Amino acid sequence: MVDERSVLVVEDDAALASMLRDLLEGEGYTVVTASDGQRALHEGLTGDFDVMVMDRGLPAIEGLDVLERLRHKGITTPALILSALSNPADRVEGLDRGAEDYLGKPFDIDELLARIRSLLRRHAETSASIRIPGGTLDVSTRTVTLDAAARVVLSERECEFLEHLARRPQQVFTRAGLLDAVFYDADDGGVVDTYVHYLRKKLGKSCVLTVRGLGYVLGPLT
Repeated sequence: MVDERSVLVVEDDAALASMLRDLLEGEGYTVVTASDGQRALHEGLTGDFDVMVMDRGLPAIEGLDVLERLRHKGITTPALILSALSNPADRVEGLDRGAEDYLGKPFDIDELLARIRSLLRRHAETSASIRIPGGTLDVSTRTVTLDAAARVVLSERECEFLEHLARRPQQVFTRAGLLDAVFYDADDGGVVDTYVHYLRKKLGKSCVLTVRGLGYVLGPLT
């Protein structure tokens, strides 16, 4: 199951849109649908999505035109084009105009889900904005925005530490591993515990959880 991931589904076929919504919600995603290009543009500009699944042949504005407009507005949400227009030239056009992936109709459900998971993984590894339990970390500004709208500014090293945990949210990190990856210029492993203390003081005691005998893992912000 996926934890708190949101998908914008842009599809004018009502039956297919409903099927995609049920499928993705069954996998744990939060789903918003749009049935025409104008609505898709509005949702893409105003919503906060982790991935977009978009048809091409839409009313009002064609799907690739929607995607181009979003990209020109600085929206970097990864997009998978899901279209009956699926010959090589169509796929090349879709990728050249801003899509990260392209899947033809009819499609295999397991392949669609796998491609969405792949987009999420790649986006999580490169995005400057990382969603974490209870808030969002913006690496570019070293700012954590809590779901309650409060903002917390981190030091450069605090941000590096939290980013390292947040990009692998299920992984338990040993002190030695954290020293190598984040605190490579430190002589004493105690620096890891010191920065755990700093983050807990700023973001709540549960933001970094101790796994006894193993190390640390990302926890929820409070």
